[in-house]
Amino acid sequence: MRLSKSLPFRNLAGKPIRTAILILLTALLSLTVFGGTLMITSLKTGLHSLEDRLGADIMVVPYEATTKANLENIVLQGNTGYFYMDTARLEKIQSREGIGQISAQFYLASANSGCCTIPVQIIGYDPDTDFTISPWIKKSYRNTLQKYDIVVGNDLNAFVGDTLKFYGVECHVAAKLDKTGTSFDTTVFTNADTIKALIQSSLDLHLNTFQNIDPDKVVSCVLINADEEHTPEEIVNDINLHVKKVKAIQTKEMISGVSDSLAGVSNVISILIIAVWLLGIMILLLAFTMSVNERKKEFAVLRVLGASRKKLAGIVMQEACITAFSGSTGGICIGLLIMIPFNNLIEEQLHLPFLLPDVSQLIVYIISAVILSVLTGMISASVSAFRISRIDTGLILRGDN
Repeated sequence: MRLSKSLPFRNLAGKPIRTAILILLTALLSLTVFGGTLMITSLKTGLHSLEDRLGADIMVVPYEATTKANLENIVLQGNTGYFYMDTARLEKIQSREGIGQISAQFYLASANSGCCTIPVQIIGYDPDTDFTISPWIKKSYRNTLQKYDIVVGNDLNAFVGDTLKFYGVECHVAAKLDKTGTSFDTTVFTNADTIKALIQSSLDLHLNTFQNIDPDKVVSCVLINADEEHTPEEIVNDINLHVKKVKAIQTKEMISGVSDSLAGVSNVISILIIAVWLLGIMILLLAFTMSVNERKKEFAVLRVLGASRKKLAGIVMQEACITAFSGSTGGICIGLLIMIPFNNLIEEQLHLPFLLPDVSQLIVYIISAVILSVLTGMISASVSAFRISRIDTGLILRGDN
């Protein structure tokens, strides 16, 4: 009994090269499926996170900003930049019909700071009217930001209690935000009073290209949510028609390019997963068939010693299960070692929001990948198991086959 239980392990150990090849094949399959699924899920999660962080139906910016090729990069990809319009335009926008919620934001590109080796985007908001940033910040910081308090994105090398200097102004890090997988992970947030002080300091140091502005009389953009009686399309058309020198844009249009890119990447990954999986199944099927053909005499001897046909098939299936489980575990470990430490690099290279799923989801994907890999290995081996259970012992031992 003990011999029959240990026989699959002894068979695998006795043929280390063959066993290693089978394990490598199943590792490749599990790596492809697990890594590809994790990649697609992280991209979709990142896009949903971006949609949540924008949090408004409409964004209104100075018309000159729309002529800049990097407008979308500033808003969606965190590239540093800034633009301003007079608060008189904000007042005109507020007077239009259909406005449900409205709040102004201020942009400023920082000079190099201790939190990073490159400039970062600073976004100022009005806590009294804001409906996009405040709910998110409250998950990490429930107090009210005071003047010169800042909240830093998750990827910045700054922590609560640190002091960062922007344009000669020292700011206190009040909170560090949760990971979002978007450009906001490398952004600094603060209230309107602080951002106005930073803008004024940048003007005093002649480091701001807008030299003839009053920080108290400008905003960078206006975020709007439509009321229940109007659609975002109606408000966009109304603002663009009646308010001069501004451009109203639906935020869903801004992220449409991101969605298209994500769909393209997801399709490529899905095709790759299917192609590798089908190829892997065929290779495993061939590998198990060759293995069984080489061992016909071994199985014939086992039959003579009293092993049943079911027992022979069971040995083949157990070997397939062992190699598939070992390979899938290894493939998943490799996938985790690639995806987790290098997720920021993946986001940078793809230029798409990228947010890994939480631990519970990750465990589900791991278990699913292992089960799928083991089932695939056993299905590939089932053909060989069926054939070996039907061998003619006498013919094989006489050397006629």
